[in-house]
Amino acid sequence: MLAVTSHAYRPGDMTELSERTKANMDVVLEETCRQLPHGGDHDSRRFIAERLIEAAQAGHSTLGELGIVARRALAELVGKGG
Repeated sequence: MLAVTSHAYRPGDMTELSERTKANMDVVLEETCRQLPHGGDHDSRRFIAERLIEAAQAGHSTLGELGIVARRALAELVGKGG
């Protein structure tokens, strides 16, 4: 689950998010990382996951909203060269 694997996780941060939001974050992370070679390396996945956590904490919890955030993070990664 995203909360367990992300380095952005700090005790208490994810407890306020609904189970639905956490599930949506996991789905979006997996779908987005499929676009990276071999599903993305640890740092790339962490970067996208951190962006998803920030968005969810700001109240963006739907698949559509989180998808936009993840695609922007992916574009930023690609723009940086990886």
